[in-house]
Amino acid sequence: MRHSRKDSAGDMPVSIPPKTKVQVHTSDDDIETGAFPVVRRKPPKSLNANATRVRIITSVLVALMCALLGFGYAVQVHNNRSSYETLSEEELVRLLDETSTQVDKLEERKSQLNQQLTSIKSAADKQKEAARVAQQNEQNSGILSGRLPAQGRGVTITISETSDRIDASTMFNLIEELRNAGAEVISFGDVRVVTSTYFLDTKSGLQCDGRKMAAPYTIKAIGDPDALQNAIQIAGGVGSRIKVQYHASISVEQSDSVKIDQVRRGQDYQYAKTVE
Repeated sequence: MRHSRKDSAGDMPVSIPPKTKVQVHTSDDDIETGAFPVVRRKPPKSLNANATRVRIITSVLVALMCALLGFGYAVQVHNNRSSYETLSEEELVRLLDETSTQVDKLEERKSQLNQQLTSIKSAADKQKEAARVAQQNEQNSGILSGRLPAQGRGVTITISETSDRIDASTMFNLIEELRNAGAEVISFGDVRVVTSTYFLDTKSGLQCDGRKMAAPYTIKAIGDPDALQNAIQIAGGVGSRIKVQYHASISVEQSDSVKIDQVRRGQDYQYAKTVE
């Protein structure tokens, strides 16, 4: 569209060309259509991809844990095997003898129980026979539990300590060696040794069941004297370790009459009750 205006000089109309719109294109515009650029959305991450990644990580962790467990088991088996491989022939024979002794004791106890059952069944007065068997078992139980004194064949062990103090674990191992060798009754100093007996290292010295012990230590054990002495004095046994590691002296004396007067008071049970 053209516009006109009059010139002041001659009032002649002057033509003014129309304004022209200049369209500026950017690199993102569509020049052909004049449309605005389309912003493309990024495709969403697939849930399946995330699940796959989680499964892979879980599988790797499980495989790693299995490998660690397998390695630990292999090391444990190797250590157990090595511990037996390093034992001398005498030590292996001693272990075999101790195992045989325990088996014999269990078989003997089984035979005693069978005999008691047979005697009760065949007795004319079954109630009287059952009372007699119960009294006999009560005596045996009293000796084993430490409530009654005992005497019999066995050994007396004396340990003289030097400046190197013998620790609690070594003393506990010595008691266990006597038990494995068939000791039926044991005393450590003035303490009657039972299943709950423990040893403890303190600043003031060795304690047994809360009582302070001082060298020389005296241990009495009732059982087969030869087996008990062999358990202490065998090469590589606990007696040898006490001599070498702690520079202590240890002596074992056999006797046909070892008397153990130390007794334990019966435990008062707060929760456990007999089955009626």
